[in-house]
Amino acid sequence: MELALRVARTRDIPALATLIPVSVRALQAAYYTSAQINAAIGPVFGVDRELFRDGTYFVVEHGNTLVGGGGWSMRKSLFGSDEGRTPSESALLDPAQDAARIRAFFVHPDWARRGIGTRIIFACEYAIARAGFQSIELVATLAGEPLYAAFDYAAVERYDIPLTGSLTLPVVRMVKELSSPR
Repeated sequence: MELALRVARTRDIPALATLIPVSVRALQAAYYTSAQINAAIGPVFGVDRELFRDGTYFVVEHGNTLVGGGGWSMRKSLFGSDEGRTPSESALLDPAQDAARIRAFFVHPDWARRGIGTRIIFACEYAIARAGFQSIELVATLAGEPLYAAFDYAAVERYDIPLTGSLTLPVVRMVKELSSPR
């Protein structure tokens, strides 16, 4: 049975909500403490329904099992779930002057390093170029940074996302200029 990539539907949200903590707890464990991971699940690592409504989120399935997801956004928010989003973060970007966003990549640990992230990146970059954007920006976890760097995303800033209980989550803002649609 092959892996199938498709645009996500709202009925995929429960499966994604189950996948996210499994993915984060396993694949981020070498980079963040359990306390950081637990504080970030929900506000940072969570479902962003706006991506589903915009039709910019992709899922990868093996049969009927969702094994990965990720997407892009034409909105100002760089990361995070529905929790605590401000109206200004939902504002649309201008493709002529703003960078599109790569957002919310999660892969089931049993399916890690099998090309799922690569397939989603290609789908996102193609859609972003077709939407008229010339550049892409993202906020990578420390675990995700090598994947994005392999696709010519350049680190431009390292900073900490504030979490509850005076915890922080170190992340990397990365950018890429597009030359033409893939």
